[in-house]
Amino acid sequence: MNIREALANRILVIDGAMGTMIQRHKLSEADYRGERFKNWHKDVKGNNDLLCITQPDIIIGIHKLYLEAGADIIETNTFSSTVIAMADYEMQSLAYELNVAAAKCARTAALEYTVKYPSKPRFVAGAMGPLNKTLSLSPDVNNPGYRAVSFDEVVEAYYEQVKGLVDGGVDVLLVETIFDTLNAKAAIFAIKKYFRDLGIPELPIMISGTITDASGRTLSGQTLEAFYTSVMHANPLSIGLNCALGAAEMRSHIEELSQIAACYTSAYPNAGLPNAMGEYDEQPHETAHFIEEWAQEGFVNIVGGCCGTTPDHIKHIAQNVQHLQPRTLPVLETAL
Repeated sequence: MNIREALANRILVIDGAMGTMIQRHKLSEADYRGERFKNWHKDVKGNNDLLCITQPDIIIGIHKLYLEAGADIIETNTFSSTVIAMADYEMQSLAYELNVAAAKCARTAALEYTVKYPSKPRFVAGAMGPLNKTLSLSPDVNNPGYRAVSFDEVVEAYYEQVKGLVDGGVDVLLVETIFDTLNAKAAIFAIKKYFRDLGIPELPIMISGTITDASGRTLSGQTLEAFYTSVMHANPLSIGLNCALGAAEMRSHIEELSQIAACYTSAYPNAGLPNAMGEYDEQPHETAHFIEEWAQEGFVNIVGGCCGTTPDHIKHIAQNVQHLQPRTLPVLETAL
């Protein structure tokens, strides 16, 4: 069974936060470095993607916790695995290797659970984060026309990431936490170009944006409908929202998206809004209650959690939606 067949039958559950789970291990600088990077010339603590190379057992273990909790889809630990984002650690040369390693970690865990539960196949989503540089906004308030990166540079960075994820064995590609649609369009272009260059069938694409405040706009200023319209040329498997908001604040936006999307819809909110210490207080049963209501209303096809969520959150979400029907795709009128 492929992911399209699974989506036609039930609501699928995507995993929760990777960073939250890594923090629980309280890793030191030496843990991040491992033996291979013991003498690296810059601090690397905080480079969570590097752990796919230096501490793969930890990453595989986190994937397994989410699979055990009921996740159908697990995301690769590659949110920052591009030459652009890795420049912070001067590890640009590792970008391809990081993506391959992360995909293999996730594939190892997913395969184990697919074999264990053949009637519930597990899927690996190659996570492509938004980058730490934006194409739509200037980092210099005194020079609004300045850009820290070019469109071609972003395409090149994403192209390398796609190559690594595909070579590592992912099932779908997930362009996520989009705050700048121009970055996302570069990612989409890179994906299309990669498969066109190799002459092989495309993997399905999942797209997930992020609404940054109550105005219902992305950071670069687009309304939800404008965001949807500007990425639908990719013919994605799903489109949705993640991060930034908790489920309570995200509800109206998910409802709007469910009414306009011609494809499947996804939603994986944070565990509420962060408190004064930057931590998340929403309990698993609370998050699950919100998402269950969305499912009952027919808003969603894929649900899960983002920042602050844990395997316990995913377990509650999976239990609450397992007997509910997925959102039905709209019947589109065809031009005569």
